[in-house]
Amino acid sequence: MTEPAPPHRQPEEGHRHGRLTARPAAVTAPGPAGLTSVPDPEGGPSALRYVPAGATGPYRLVVLLHGAGGSAQQGLDLLLPLADAHRLLLLAPPAATSTWDLIAQGFGPDVRRIDALLGAALTEYPTAGVTLGGFSDGASYALSLGLTNGDLVDAVVAFSPGFAAPLVTHGRPRVFVSHGTDDRVLPVDVCSRRLVPRLHTLGYAVEYAEFPGGHEVPAEIRQRAVDWLAG
Repeated sequence: MTEPAPPHRQPEEGHRHGRLTARPAAVTAPGPAGLTSVPDPEGGPSALRYVPAGATGPYRLVVLLHGAGGSAQQGLDLLLPLADAHRLLLLAPPAATSTWDLIAQGFGPDVRRIDALLGAALTEYPTAGVTLGGFSDGASYALSLGLTNGDLVDAVVAFSPGFAAPLVTHGRPRVFVSHGTDDRVLPVDVCSRRLVPRLHTLGYAVEYAEFPGGHEVPAEIRQRAVDWLAG
């Protein structure tokens, strides 16, 4: 006799709907500190992981997603200067193609890779909260994946996003959004100034920060995002 699906997960949901299966677990074999390369189980480019040296946890686990045409290093650099002071365990995967799967063809390979990366980290390091974050296309992807997986992800940090497009939603993660008023790549009027009110209407708690500037993440915005995470 087939067991019914748990109430929080419908039978049709899976990686193609953006669903992550990784969950907090007992730490069985502690992982190394510092900057390490994490091989992709599917044979693609490696991800990067940074764990503050000298800290024993629990850490806030933050997955950081680069913009279109970017790299794992560019994703990691979003919060790397603040990781030690704020006990942030950073994971930065590269997209399977030039940008994230949802934007190119729909959820699939990038969800699987992020899921595997999270699953491994949750068995190697004690954590207190999971965050998805990113810049530009990575911010749109972090929002879409974070709203889909609010039963795992408790916070989303979106620097200059274009949209959020979850196919299903679970939970209510809190959300930080920033955007430059002079952004010529993803103009604020048609992106965050529409997106943030929509998220409020749907019941999400959103911290919104506009700044004078373009398609970028100023140091003060990074600091504000990390302070918000700590709060």
